[in-house]
Amino acid sequence: MSKTAELSIDGKTYSLPIYTGSENEVAIDISKLRDQSGVVTLDPGYKNTGATTSAITYLDGDNGILRYRGYSIEELAEKSTFIEVAYLLIFGELPGKDQLQRFRDDIKTHTLVHEDVKKILDGFPSTAHPMGVLASLFCSQTAFYPESLDPNRASEGVYMSIIRSMAKMPTFAAWAYKNALGHPVNYPDNQLEYCARFLKMMFALPAEPYAADPVISDAMDKLLILHADHEQNCSTSTVRMVGSSQASIYSSISAGINALWGPLHGGANQEVIIMLENIVKDGGNIDKWIAKAKDKNDPFRLMGFGHRVYKNFDPRAKIIKKAADDVLAKLGVKDPILDVAKKLEDIALRDSYFIERKLYPNVDFYSGIIYRALGIPVEMFTVMFAIGRLPGWIAQWKEMRENKEPIGRPRQIYTGQKERKYIDISKR
Repeated sequence: MSKTAELSIDGKTYSLPIYTGSENEVAIDISKLRDQSGVVTLDPGYKNTGATTSAITYLDGDNGILRYRGYSIEELAEKSTFIEVAYLLIFGELPGKDQLQRFRDDIKTHTLVHEDVKKILDGFPSTAHPMGVLASLFCSQTAFYPESLDPNRASEGVYMSIIRSMAKMPTFAAWAYKNALGHPVNYPDNQLEYCARFLKMMFALPAEPYAADPVISDAMDKLLILHADHEQNCSTSTVRMVGSSQASIYSSISAGINALWGPLHGGANQEVIIMLENIVKDGGNIDKWIAKAKDKNDPFRLMGFGHRVYKNFDPRAKIIKKAADDVLAKLGVKDPILDVAKKLEDIALRDSYFIERKLYPNVDFYSGIIYRALGIPVEMFTVMFAIGRLPGWIAQWKEMRENKEPIGRPRQIYTGQKERKYIDISKR
């Protein structure tokens, strides 16, 4: 017999089913509570509300565990590639050799975008934030592929939308960057693999020979893997909420891009660099800023240390630390901001104050360092995040669609005025 919980309201008791996940996560099912009692639950920010069941990502923040489809993030980052991880997230299993090759080839076939997209791009001033440009270009694909608006599309049609999304996202991202510079755009070079192709569109001049450095490509590939999904965060929940109305994959993911744009979500690695820049501008006295971080009466907080979800350590940070070290060693970058970052890292890993509070450098700290070393401006950091998170958004949208989940419709507790009479304007 399944377990139940009992809720007592005004002397009447209601029996609520208890749902247990595959990792023994326990949830009280309140989906019928309102029908039975007329009562809703109040949970601002949905901090304690499970809006769905999902088989995609398992996250245990207390113990520093992150798994995609059951595979540990550590093993995937070491042995897999971003494209293989994308396939795993979207389709549920690691691909066979032929499946992976077809997936790669299909993506390469669709990296080009309709030339009319350039007309949309030309409408943005160079001052437009790359995330706004990215969201707009991505959403515009509903106009170029109107069949994607059909909520009852066959599986092959859905597959093509997935392929186009994976293929065109780096093109849109690179074009958003070029727009900010006022430079002519590059077209994708399909002789290169995913990350190298993107880097060429970002940094090469048109028709210029380009050879991707394997250390840099590998570091970027790992970063994309680490960002590929992270359970029901703000942007992922947004994708599912918009998709629940049977909106197309392009409009749903565009909404996710806009949610990620917010500084409380995708802008953490950008805040790391801004913090480091401020320390350098102040003279680079790290001891002063460490003291400020320890002073509970000082509003200053070290960005990139600790994590809201991971209460012990961020498993992704251990992986990307080595990639950051490799990139800095390979490039030999001389940058006072990166020097300050390395000193802060060293202090945080040794200082008892940070150790006792588990304020270890997180993935945002190291990703900011890598992007800075590669010459990627801070305005593009969240765009890089979006490229990595794309497979997770696709997987979540696809899962929600296949599970035939109902349209999202949260409830509220009204706190406004009670009914009152209209007052004629002459008497106000």
